[in-house]
Amino acid sequence: QILYLKPPWTLASLLQCYKKHWVAVFGHVVPRSLLATVEYLYKHLLSAQTVDSLTAGMLLRESKNLLHAFSSRSDYNGVLPQAYTEISKLHQTLTEVRGAPADTMVLSENAVCEKMEAMTPNLQNCEEKTLHSSTHTAQENRHQEIWSVLEGVWNTMNLYSVEIFQKLDPNTIAVISKSSFEEAFLGLQKLIAAVNDILEGIRR
Repeated sequence: QILYLKPPWTLASLLQCYKKHWVAVFGHVVPRSLLATVEYLYKHLLSAQTVDSLTAGMLLRESKNLLHAFSSRSDYNGVLPQAYTEISKLHQTLTEVRGAPADTMVLSENAVCEKMEAMTPNLQNCEEKTLHSSTHTAQENRHQEIWSVLEGVWNTMNLYSVEIFQKLDPNTIAVISKSSFEEAFLGLQKLIAAVNDILEGIRR
């Protein structure tokens, strides 16, 4: 009932709503560390500049991480798995394009944004459909889910590690923020526990 921006939403307004309501709403649904993912997507997808293939790949991976995080809450009537599949297809296409000449590797960020928004009609249509998956498809989706979890752990570890080493760098004159350092340290402790849970699950 209380929204920063009213629907209908574009990708830009959606990311703005994420940022505006993160502490009060979304941070209670998914890990708060994913705010960095939202800000990364907002920064690059809404820029007038162009991105290279590596940045585009990172944008797609971060999008998958965000979708996977929300999948723990709900599949949103089948919309979320469909979105994850479409993002994965884009990522696969980009990977294949990387073998093309260099002049085809620079992508317009607006084009990436428009491509993502173009999925919306298909996602809305799938709300009224029942998903019938074969055993093979279900297994493949499970593999993607596991991969996404491991990828999310890796990205989170990188983010926290970079922040910690920056704080500990003797050449850095910036004042150390105690709260930020403690948050990063506590985050790493939680991450270790999460990794142990994943390892235990793999062993089982």
